[in-house]
Amino acid sequence: MEQTQYKKDFVNLYKTVLQEHEKVFEKEDIVGLIRLTEAVAKADKIFVMGVGREGLAAKSFAMRLMHLGKDTHYIWEDTCPGMGRGDLFIVVNGCGTISHINTVTENARNTGAKVFVITGQRDSEAVRLADDYLFIPAAVFKGTDNECVPSKQPMGNLFEQHLFMLSDLAVMLMEKTLGSDPKKMEKRHRNIE
Repeated sequence: MEQTQYKKDFVNLYKTVLQEHEKVFEKEDIVGLIRLTEAVAKADKIFVMGVGREGLAAKSFAMRLMHLGKDTHYIWEDTCPGMGRGDLFIVVNGCGTISHINTVTENARNTGAKVFVITGQRDSEAVRLADDYLFIPAAVFKGTDNECVPSKQPMGNLFEQHLFMLSDLAVMLMEKTLGSDPKKMEKRHRNIE
């Protein structure tokens, strides 16, 4: 492929992706984001779960919550402790129908922990199992919510990318609520590398 056409295709793609994200940001569930911030602030321990690319974004969110000073654990890690009353389970289930995530969510509810789902599908089993949820209005793999911004990207790219950016923005907004700042967060970063 010639460089000129490749660059033209590249520019068209990144502009499309940026426009999609801008549309999602304009429709963002600010009330849900506030409720998530409040739940994080109140939680004794926080547990985070997701799978696939959604799981990678969820794991990065868990890392930043730890940097904020919260006792945070990613469900799939072997060092993850048990959960109970006073704890918060943040589960990413984009389409809301991933059965093994819903099974773990039910188990989490049975411990007495608060369940907070992040999803792109409001009418779903995941939302029904949750105490609360944050709706990300971005096209998600196997999602059918009419409020989601459609995407020209494959599968769940828009939701997955947006989850990553939104969780970073949420952490920056939580800094003030949790009495943290970038310097305090940096002190909690792994220091043996």
